[in-house]
Amino acid sequence: MLPFRFVDRVKFILERQLVKGAGFQLLVVGVFIFLISLIGGLLVMPLGEPFGNIGDAVWWAFLRLTDPGYLGDDVGEWQRLVSTILTISGYVVFMGTLVAILTRWLIAKMADLERGLTPVTLRNHIVVLGWTSQTLPLLSELLGASGRMRRFLEKHETRRLSLVVLSEMASAAQAHELRIEPGIGSKARQIILRSGLAIQPDALQRVACLEAAAVIVPSASHQAGSLVTSDVETVKALLSIAAQARQRNTALPYVVAEIQDIRKLPVIERAYPGAVEVVAGDATISRLMVQNILHPGLSEVYNELLTAGYGNEIYVRGGDALVGMTLSELATQRPEVIVLGLLKARTSGWDIKLPAPSDSVVETSDKVILLARDYSETEPDIKAPALAAISRGEPVSRPTGRSEQIHRVLVLGWNRRVPSLIGEFISYSQKQFEVEVVSVVPARERQQEIDRYLDEQQRVVCRHVEADYMVEGELRRVGPLNYDSIVLLSSDRLASGEEADARAMVGYLQLEDILSEGSHRPQLIMELSDPDNRDLLTGSQSEMMIGPMIISHVLAQVSLRRELRVVLDELFTAGGAEIQFRDPGNYSLPASVSFQLLEKILAAEGEIALGVYRHQPNASGRHLQLNPPRETWLDLLPGDRLVCLCWSD
Repeated sequence: MLPFRFVDRVKFILERQLVKGAGFQLLVVGVFIFLISLIGGLLVMPLGEPFGNIGDAVWWAFLRLTDPGYLGDDVGEWQRLVSTILTISGYVVFMGTLVAILTRWLIAKMADLERGLTPVTLRNHIVVLGWTSQTLPLLSELLGASGRMRRFLEKHETRRLSLVVLSEMASAAQAHELRIEPGIGSKARQIILRSGLAIQPDALQRVACLEAAAVIVPSASHQAGSLVTSDVETVKALLSIAAQARQRNTALPYVVAEIQDIRKLPVIERAYPGAVEVVAGDATISRLMVQNILHPGLSEVYNELLTAGYGNEIYVRGGDALVGMTLSELATQRPEVIVLGLLKARTSGWDIKLPAPSDSVVETSDKVILLARDYSETEPDIKAPALAAISRGEPVSRPTGRSEQIHRVLVLGWNRRVPSLIGEFISYSQKQFEVEVVSVVPARERQQEIDRYLDEQQRVVCRHVEADYMVEGELRRVGPLNYDSIVLLSSDRLASGEEADARAMVGYLQLEDILSEGSHRPQLIMELSDPDNRDLLTGSQSEMMIGPMIISHVLAQVSLRRELRVVLDELFTAGGAEIQFRDPGNYSLPASVSFQLLEKILAAEGEIALGVYRHQPNASGRHLQLNPPRETWLDLLPGDRLVCLCWSD
């Protein structure tokens, strides 16, 4: 047993050396080459000349071991035999093993470089912590925001935008996704991928968070019931950034963080003492859904204002260059812009005046809120004739009064946003809602999640049905035609957004067959998770909301212009300033009206005209005509509605 134990010990020692990496492996191979050369030299030493000493003999053996071309110089059977054995050993040890070690080392080094483990050496860049379904549209938004991005770069005294994305496992496949993503393409060279998790302090150092101009933390999806949620990871990342800043005695970067549970907002503020803006992703989508239920068709407004592409956006400009001007004077010099209101600085935060009276004077610390198609339009146009001044007073609240009619809502599917959706229904005290949730998730589990999220929900009746809306018979038993609104949700319990959306779209097509049988068609709102699926149901009769695209837009724009979050919160929450649809019959309009005249008529009511929502879609399937040219004659038809910004209790 003793020889075997000795061999095992030698093998163990060799193994311990080989696992230490290429350097130790090369050292072991070098020892083997020396030993073989020494043995070969000793075997030919007795032959005498030309082997005058052991050094010459070992050198002879080493040359045969490394180069087979010396075989022809050997004389004598013994010398040739030893030389042949050395040459064969050289093929195995010197060429085979040595090349294998070097090749593996090079491949490992290239893999490490592809994984992005080297710390970046950048300053004033933008960091995105996480590769999620929102990352690609988020990067596209950042690269496409030319006006805001130019101001952002000027503010941080840098010439070129650099984006660094922290992914759990950076790969060539993700780099390929960047190159083929619309809105990125050739700009992918401005994006640097690094591997790691946001909860790892060394990964945060790898992307140089402390040197960044802005850090964006989007929410990632987690399995239902997981104890580690996206909000937990966000808080841990913020704690790590704050700890690193304390250790290095440097300033904290500006952070834009998305959270799923709005109740975690105080935790975020305690975890991060620096400048931080929090975007409540689930609450935002829930708010938009409920407002869309109250104002059918409003999804087109969201999809224009809150996603990239053609159309209008909300801009916030500093008041430095506009000091002393009234909003009315400012509007006359910008014929393609709608002036919405003002942000007034206070000790902490902002007071928002939206809509603001036209005689409001801009001060140095103010920010002006504008609606335009491009940032360049917010500059004064000295070539175009000045517009006629419009007089608008303080916004007048139009109390809707408590509605006794119950609005019945059918929710098909289940995801983590349903509790916040119920909470949004509760926030509208003037309305009465009955919600029925149909899902394969056990009713008891759903009710527990709602109870944990809400302190009380007595004002909204919420019933649960355990059924699969993919099964036609079960869907018919629910009776979709008996509801006022139907919300079709994308599940967050499937492996990917593609699978969740595939299920939602098949459910939609099946639902359409049932709805076509009735004379009354309920309002139908469909939520999708994957932005790539937005064009698959073009021409459908449902209103479509793509959560990741909307949240990505908000995160990107708030990272470039911090004050924008206050504006969006004001517009898309219950009460205060709201975008609403109004019946033209509520106003004294002439038979034919231009958009400029419409602005003047609505201004007399303290409201701002934004455009028209047509009852019949145009050739491209769009109903919305937002911010049309002032001289456009609107030619309102029966069923058309006015889009306006007004004040609501």
